[in-house]
Amino acid sequence: MHAIEHLTLIWAGVFVAVFLARLTRLTPVLYYLAVGCLFVNIGLLPKEESDFIRGFSDVGIVLIMFALGFEENASHFLASIKRSWGIAFFGAVAPFLAAFGSVWFFTHNFNVALISGLAMTATAVSLTMVSLKSEGLSQTEAATGIMTSAILDDIASLALVAILIPVAAGDTAPSLLELAAIVGKAILFFLLVVVIAVWVLPHQIAGLWRGLRFLDRWGIKQLLSYDSGQHAVLAVLLFAALLGLAAHVLGFHPAVGAYMAGLILKEDYFEGKGAPGQQEFQRVGRIVENVAFSWIGPVFFVSLGTKIVLDWDLLVSVIPEVAILTAAVFLAQIFSAGIAARYTGAFPWRDSVMIGFGMLGRAELCFVVLDIAYVQSNIISTEVFYILMLTAFWLNVAVPVTISWWKPYYTGEKPLGGKA
Repeated sequence: MHAIEHLTLIWAGVFVAVFLARLTRLTPVLYYLAVGCLFVNIGLLPKEESDFIRGFSDVGIVLIMFALGFEENASHFLASIKRSWGIAFFGAVAPFLAAFGSVWFFTHNFNVALISGLAMTATAVSLTMVSLKSEGLSQTEAATGIMTSAILDDIASLALVAILIPVAAGDTAPSLLELAAIVGKAILFFLLVVVIAVWVLPHQIAGLWRGLRFLDRWGIKQLLSYDSGQHAVLAVLLFAALLGLAAHVLGFHPAVGAYMAGLILKEDYFEGKGAPGQQEFQRVGRIVENVAFSWIGPVFFVSLGTKIVLDWDLLVSVIPEVAILTAAVFLAQIFSAGIAARYTGAFPWRDSVMIGFGMLGRAELCFVVLDIAYVQSNIISTEVFYILMLTAFWLNVAVPVTISWWKPYYTGEKPLGGKA
């Protein structure tokens, strides 16, 4: 079947998912995942997605993260980093240990347990942020705490992948110089973002850099307002793609770069035909949001759902292990991230519980680890692969369900520990 036909099927599934989400008052993300899983297992979509759909999916997650960053306030994000170190640390260590211990109990194989712990470490922030967006909670303190913690987790997880994969595969572990290079790339990326945000984008530069007055006439504001602002959407998407590529070169997922691109674009850079900056900023935001959340971004989640190809005999045989591992990671993640949010980040309990739920998802890095361990290096067996894939699937399902369930308590519609 041609790739365009696959895309047509996916879009049809997305439309059904949106209808069911509205009917059941759950986030569409849950149904996007279900559509992908259903379509691949009844043969409507192939087990190996085409390059076209894979590329479309990659563009989708980059757009989603850019749209989320575009809505966020940069000052809130930076302030949240100081509060989020404990969430990132304890919220990564606890699920790692829970997965390592559970899989060690099943297999008594240190390397397999090590890989399993690594796969269950990093949070799938894109899934959480879209779930929060669908509930109208994407600009809350909890959402910002989740986002900053997840980025810190990504940095640590990338380093762990570099260290632990060679150890588990029996290859030579990276040297101190190579580890320093990984950390250096992470620092370089964030320095690049700071330089762009402070000294490149602003059209009025203060202090020692005020001599760069050419930016008053040839800066981002002029680019966004060129031709009466008709190409402002193209300009911001180009900026997101460029920073995404920079993130990729320095070892991050491009979606992280896209999020940072959206984060550092300010309202006062925008000016359209006869429209003040605020109106133009909102117009561009509406277009980006529609593209990201309505017709390109959902392809990423449907594609994610297609990763679960069910072998029923094998599926039944691993149900006990999946149940134990899912429960272990579920509880470890919620309690570790929630308690850390409360006592190291001083978040209120309502926010702390929401952060615990929001850290449950497992996607990009998890599947990268599984691809390396199962497909490329043959470190884990087919049974373990199924256990980890199904665990990731149920954890992903838990994100929109728990967020939707907790929302009325979070917003105060229902009192905690009392009658409604």
